[in-house]
Amino acid sequence: MSRKKVADIIIETLAEAGVQRCYGIVGDTLNHITDAIRRSPIAWVHMRHEEAGAMAAGGEALITGRLTACAGTCGPGSLHFVNGLFEAHRNRAPVVLIATQVATAEMGMDFPQEVDLKAIYDTCSHFCSYIHHPAQARRVTAQAAQAALNRRGAAVIIVPGDISSAEVDEGLPFRPHQPQPVLRPSDAELDAIAERLNAGKRVTIYCGSGCEGAHDEVVALAEKIQAPVAHTSRAKDFIEPDNPYNVGMTGIIGEPSGFRAIDACDTLLLLGADFAWSQFYPHEATLIQVDSDATHLGRRHPVDLAVVGHVRETLQALLPRLHPREDHAFLRNSLRLRADTRGRERGEEHAGHDGLVHPQYLTALIDRHADDDAVFTADGGSPMVWLLRHVRSNGRRRTLTSLVHGTMANAMPSALGIKKALPQRQVIALCGDGGLAMLLGDLLTAVQEDIPIKVVVYNNGSLGFVEMEQKVEGLLDAYTDLKNPDFARLADAMGIYGRRVEGADTLEEAIQDVLSRPGPALIDVRVNRYELVMPPKIEPGQVLHTALYSAKAVLSGRGDEVGELLRSNFLD
Repeated sequence: MSRKKVADIIIETLAEAGVQRCYGIVGDTLNHITDAIRRSPIAWVHMRHEEAGAMAAGGEALITGRLTACAGTCGPGSLHFVNGLFEAHRNRAPVVLIATQVATAEMGMDFPQEVDLKAIYDTCSHFCSYIHHPAQARRVTAQAAQAALNRRGAAVIIVPGDISSAEVDEGLPFRPHQPQPVLRPSDAELDAIAERLNAGKRVTIYCGSGCEGAHDEVVALAEKIQAPVAHTSRAKDFIEPDNPYNVGMTGIIGEPSGFRAIDACDTLLLLGADFAWSQFYPHEATLIQVDSDATHLGRRHPVDLAVVGHVRETLQALLPRLHPREDHAFLRNSLRLRADTRGRERGEEHAGHDGLVHPQYLTALIDRHADDDAVFTADGGSPMVWLLRHVRSNGRRRTLTSLVHGTMANAMPSALGIKKALPQRQVIALCGDGGLAMLLGDLLTAVQEDIPIKVVVYNNGSLGFVEMEQKVEGLLDAYTDLKNPDFARLADAMGIYGRRVEGADTLEEAIQDVLSRPGPALIDVRVNRYELVMPPKIEPGQVLHTALYSAKAVLSGRGDEVGELLRSNFLD
């Protein structure tokens, strides 16, 4: 039986599992792994920060559905991946981290750079295991790949440096499997769902990311029972396109039409939706939940009927059991409110007074001039809101934001991974100024690795979403100011084409210019700092707290800010 290095066995097994790229930074305990990659079909992507590497891997894995790898050296190198791996794991992106460790003889001895990686990565992975002995290499790697692909999330292989260089007999041919089961409720459960839907007078369908691949079935269901379709933010790509029954999002960053359709219903059908905020569920309604993961059932809000199934197969079996609905009033009123909501959103997409750039206007221009199959990423915070509200989904475009983990700085590194995987697609990162600055160094990765992403900086000189949260709570905003560089000149210094825009008169031409550039390009746009992100329902307490902020600001000598807040959001 032939012998191989453990490093070669790990990389060979990952390549057989579909890995095409590994993102990371080289280092001592990783050297045998990277040498194996150099001789393999897997491409190494040289990042500047490991956190960005995990986010790039997560971006590629989420958009392609393909297992993607990242790798780091012992101690700080492997530890730096933690936030990016949390992001990938909570996005349900199949990512495997090769986290190398100090030599086995030094483990447990408080050796320099030794970190208990298993204790850390157990919290953000479906599988996390050491390779304790060289003979385990193929088996552990296959298990890690299988867990990441089938459970949709992160897996971690911890490899001591001396283990990776050891030679071992190839052993049994362990390999990952990815079965494709058909999962749907029992006939009795389907009958029970149909009975409740047939009895409902005001039925709303609420779709989550579990509706991927079930667009046509959702539309057929909505047509048959004349129900409005609301969706979570993560379901935008799958539910919004070509859906005449779509009424938009609900939730903190949702829209009035989506909120109202759920709040006013008497029967709510949750399809692949694990929406976390219980205050946005209806107070008095029958709730029916369909999810492929039984642990999600009823965990966000009590439900009356809960079943396990994939949405597409469940709806195919459910549709023949439903009666066509004759009463269209609830749907008609929901669609009328949807039209009003879209009209108000379109009304926000304009230049402000004296050339002020509203972020809604910036986003609408990007939407207008982006490719029909573009992929958009957005930083957590206000860029995420503008993307979700003002970029159209058409069935070919994709969007990626940090909706579950809610991290800063995700947009640019995620875009790097997506563009690496899909070189023929336009990839646009909508970045906050704080988010881009946090992982700014990996703009150099776009140059070094020749990754022609387009970066849009929403430069408002503040941590804008945090500032808004403080004001809504009646607090004076504090510690949110950002003293930013000229990001366009900074991009130029890195070898990236950069443009800076400070007024609306040149904005459209600049966007067209940046999007048409063949290489990486960045546009730094000075946007209105005082833009409010309006929730779908304004609570009295929010009004009172914002008024309290205004009073405090005036008394503190910051009345000009209050005036600008009013002009930007209510008078312009």
